[in-house]
Amino acid sequence: MAEKTVSADSGSTLDTLRNLWPYMYPADRPDLRWRVTWATLLLVVAKLVLVAGPYFFKWATNALAGQGAALPPLLPAFLLAPVALVIAYNFLRLVQLGFNQLRDALFARVGQYAVRQLAFRTFVHMHELSLRFHLERRTGGLSRIIERGTKGIETIVRFIMLNTAPTILEFALTAGIFAFTYGWKYVAVVAVTVWIYVWFTVKASDWRITIRRDMNDSDTDANTKAIDSLLNFETVKYFGNEAMEAERFDRSMARYESAATRIWTSLGWLNFGQGVIFGLGTVVVMCMSALEVQAGTQTVGDFVFINAMLMQLSVPLNFIGFIYREIRQGLTDIEQMFDLLDVRQEIVDKPDARPLAVSAGKIEFRDVHFSYDPNRKILKGVSFEVPAGKTVAIVGPSGAGKSTISRLLFRFYDVQDGQVLIDDQDVRDVTQESLRASIGMVPQDTVLFNDTIAYNIRYGRIDASEDDVRKAAELAQIGPFIDRLPDGYRSMVGERGLKLSGGEKQRVAIARTILKAPPILILDEATSALDSHTEQEIQAALDLVSKGRTTIVIAHRLSTVITADEIIVLKDGQIAERGTHADLLRKHGLYASMWDRQREATEAEERLRIARETDELGVVVRRRTSEVS
Repeated sequence: MAEKTVSADSGSTLDTLRNLWPYMYPADRPDLRWRVTWATLLLVVAKLVLVAGPYFFKWATNALAGQGAALPPLLPAFLLAPVALVIAYNFLRLVQLGFNQLRDALFARVGQYAVRQLAFRTFVHMHELSLRFHLERRTGGLSRIIERGTKGIETIVRFIMLNTAPTILEFALTAGIFAFTYGWKYVAVVAVTVWIYVWFTVKASDWRITIRRDMNDSDTDANTKAIDSLLNFETVKYFGNEAMEAERFDRSMARYESAATRIWTSLGWLNFGQGVIFGLGTVVVMCMSALEVQAGTQTVGDFVFINAMLMQLSVPLNFIGFIYREIRQGLTDIEQMFDLLDVRQEIVDKPDARPLAVSAGKIEFRDVHFSYDPNRKILKGVSFEVPAGKTVAIVGPSGAGKSTISRLLFRFYDVQDGQVLIDDQDVRDVTQESLRASIGMVPQDTVLFNDTIAYNIRYGRIDASEDDVRKAAELAQIGPFIDRLPDGYRSMVGERGLKLSGGEKQRVAIARTILKAPPILILDEATSALDSHTEQEIQAALDLVSKGRTTIVIAHRLSTVITADEIIVLKDGQIAERGTHADLLRKHGLYASMWDRQREATEAEERLRIARETDELGVVVRRRTSEVS
């Protein structure tokens, strides 16, 4: 399949057809090529039958008018009867209709294949783009762009192949018949009419395209606000801002309403203008024919024939306007989708990239410099090593660059200077697929798919058996909880896993990491959002999954890293301190001060808990004493 980027900027139907042709006539699908060939043949036959039909109408009229001499001498005698001619005329119309429907049926699979391939390519491309792009995107607007773009592709493919070519062919046949039978003056009038008709249609449609863009922008904005509000349903409720969200959505819909109203109003003016232009052209041609009938140079059948041909021509002429509008509007709908396809991948594999070979799992950062924005440095010459099978914790104040470490190791971004190595292999020299297959992640905010618990655990290894999934759940200490659910492992977790608590979601994340069984593990503040009791339970599961693996722990709560082989303290993008927990406490530096503050906060929290429990116990004792007395 050709991987040619479709450009919406050209605005040219021919350019669009050339870019879409590999999808409509795919080299690797001979069955679809066969369908295109037969659909084209049926298109030509249907138009030949269509232009032959009015001849029978003409001959029937002449027979009824008593102008038998004007009948075709080659027809069999039984077809010369007016009733037979009328039946033949209508029969040809049915034949032509049947050919058209068969053509559409043959081409349906071709059109849907093109839609599927381009939609698939867009979907894959979205997953190939960088984390930077997805952090900046608006989910609702992006989904609507892809939805409209997919429909636009179908519109363009269908109307170019099934309407543009037939319209051009029919006009050529009509012009040829008029020129051969009635002279070039009829062709001239029809050609001028068609030219003015097309010119007016193009100008009016271009004007309507601007309105269409406004409508699309309003639609995208409204959809973005709706999805964003629903994704943050709890936050809206916390602050009681339902009315504000509804007002924001309604403002966007009001702009959509205004643009949509203008679209339909402008369509009315366009249709009226087209009717006037074609009506004037028809009047001129029919007056010319009427004068010739009076002069005896044409028969009444000729008059009827010319009118029938013009009426037939009005249908594809109307399609010229309709096709142009639909193609232009289709291009408008897909231009943003094509802009997405034109977004270049920030992180790409080198041409000679090889799979990562993990022998021990040693990680090394060598003089790493990195920034998301050139004006704000995040890491400034960071160097450290995580020996194979050991655990290194990275701590520090917010904004010190802790989470950036994991993003660079996964190669979501490339370093500006320095190296990130695994077993002495630069992550930029290996394939992204093999790199990420070798690393497991338990993040702070576990987002689950709106599917079953089993699906979310199996996401760690999609070919895992049910027994493997159950074993992973047991090791993550979530198996008993799942077994108590009415639907067990088939229980749905809800949007973003909201039906589960924070601890339950973390256990699911741990289970799928256990199932993945990577040699390298990253724990990115995996317990910072949990209460102390749940943290201790989760920590036990994390200790189990990290056993024997090279592990980087990015932590906010220092109590979770005291057993690490080494603790690295980051401050302002540099390593401020490093050593074991005991070593760092003896230094009385940044780590020691952080430890003291967290210990004081923990002790205060514990005193508050004890006081609350004591107060509650006192209430119970007083109530029971009162009941006894």
